[in-house]
Amino acid sequence: MTDVEADLRARAESDGVEFFFAMFVDMHGKPCAKMIPTQALGVLARGGAGFAGFAAGPMGQSPADPDMIAMPDPASYTLAPWQPGLAVVQCDIYVDSEPWPYTPRLILQRMLDRAKARGLVYNVGCEAEYFLVRRTPEGGITVADPLDSSSAPCYDAKGLSRMFDHLTTVSRYLNQLGWANYANDHEDANGQFEQNFRYADALTSADRLIFYRYMVHTLAHQAGMAATFMPKPFANLTGTGLHMHSSLWDAQTGAELFADPADPRGLGLSPMAYQYIVPGHGRAARRRPGRHRPRPGAG
Repeated sequence: MTDVEADLRARAESDGVEFFFAMFVDMHGKPCAKMIPTQALGVLARGGAGFAGFAAGPMGQSPADPDMIAMPDPASYTLAPWQPGLAVVQCDIYVDSEPWPYTPRLILQRMLDRAKARGLVYNVGCEAEYFLVRRTPEGGITVADPLDSSSAPCYDAKGLSRMFDHLTTVSRYLNQLGWANYANDHEDANGQFEQNFRYADALTSADRLIFYRYMVHTLAHQAGMAATFMPKPFANLTGTGLHMHSSLWDAQTGAELFADPADPRGLGLSPMAYQYIVPGHGRAARRRPGRHRPRPGAG
């Protein structure tokens, strides 16, 4: 038994997991998965789950290419709180026993390895906005809440109340997973919401973001709605953003390298932070000292 199999099997037995989703995303961010019963966990852990890459989505493969093999990362193990007995593991893709370069997770891992070689940890916090919608008889979409029609709906308490069941369910699940949900709000557009959870290292945050979107979609469908993270689903409404709060930390000491209480500009930022925000920051930062300040506590 491999270490990966032993790890996943121990967690599955402890959590009552009967099935795994072996998941990865294509180059457009679409989650793809195979459902693996725990009885076949050894097959998954030792040999991976096979996928026809050309059929899965944009993955740099033609129909003649060998299968992509998805190898699970046990560190990504995540229970599906709404579906007892199900856990999701994010996978790394291999072709002919070699890492397949056209996979978002591998691209990110390679960048993080470069940072690690310099003694750096890259942390990211995500704020993913989305719309809750319903299908129209004509086949289009409309805002799920027909009363959400204010010209200035941002932070609207009544809009939050009408979607209370959905939003609180997502919030509870985020906290059950240990992701520390700290805010839930109605965003700038009618039918648009945002739910935030604590930052983590970039790979963990990326895995969590994929799972979060999958969870929001699933819960919306169960409630008779649909969720969309599309940038601009409605021409007349504010678009949807994915805000990424980035920071670099010292891998040895755990020091936050973007912070400097002695910042002469009074923003609490280090020279490295200014270099990260505005390349060639010297003149630009002096002209606009407060324009690029990160949100407090963003990670």
